[in-house]
Amino acid sequence: MNFAKLSAPTLKELFVKELEAMILSGKLKIGEKLPPERTLAERMQVSRAVVNGGIAELARKGFLQVKPRSGVYVVDYRRYGTAETLLSIMNYNGGHLRNDEIRSILEIKMIVDTLAAELAVEKCTDEDIEALEERLAEMGKHDKNDEATADATFDFYHELCMISDNTLLPLIYRSFRIPITHLWIRFAEKYGNETLCRNAGTILEALKARDKKTAREAIEKSLTAAISGANEIYEN
Repeated sequence: MNFAKLSAPTLKELFVKELEAMILSGKLKIGEKLPPERTLAERMQVSRAVVNGGIAELARKGFLQVKPRSGVYVVDYRRYGTAETLLSIMNYNGGHLRNDEIRSILEIKMIVDTLAAELAVEKCTDEDIEALEERLAEMGKHDKNDEATADATFDFYHELCMISDNTLLPLIYRSFRIPITHLWIRFAEKYGNETLCRNAGTILEALKARDKKTAREAIEKSLTAAISGANEIYEN
C-alpha cells in the first residue's frame, strides 16, 4: 500500500493562510491598513522576513497593496486578484466554490470555448482532429466519475484552445485548471460521463464539418444548461 508523503506548511504559508482567512471572512476590511511589519511579527510570533514575504505573496494575489511611505492596505481582490486568488477562495471554503463563483467560471468558460472553437474551425488540420479524437476516446475510457474523467475532459478543451492558434487562450484556460477540474468532477457525479462525452463529441463533429455555427451553438447550449438549465452544478 502506498502512502502519501506528508509535509508541514512553512511559517510563511501559515501567515498567508491566516491573513487570507481574515480578509475573506471580513475581519480585515477593504481599505484597512495593516500594522507595521515589526508589529505584525511580534503579534504573530514570526520573523519579519516571514511577514515581508507573506505580504509580498498576498499583494501578488491581489489581497493587499503596498503603498510606499504609507503602508500596506487591504484591497478588493475582485479588482486586483488573479486566477490564483480563486484557489485561495476555494481553500478557504474547504475546497468548494460558492455558487456565484461557479456561475462566473462557467460564463468565462463559455467565452473562451466559443472563441477557441470558432478559431479552430478555420485552422484545424487532420492531425488536430486526430488529437481531439484521442482526447475524446480518453474521456470515454473512464467509467467512474472521478478525477481521471475530469482531467481527460480538461485536456480535450485545452487542446481545442491549442488548435485555435491563439497564444493566450491555452494559457487562460490552464490558469483555471483546478477550479474547472473541480466543476467537471461535480458535473460527472451528477449527470454522468456520457453527457460530458456527448457534448465534446458534438463540438468535434462540428469541427470536422467546418461548421462554426454548430460548434458555437453546442458550447452555448451545454454551458447554459450548466449555468441555469437542466444540468446545473451549483453546490447546495
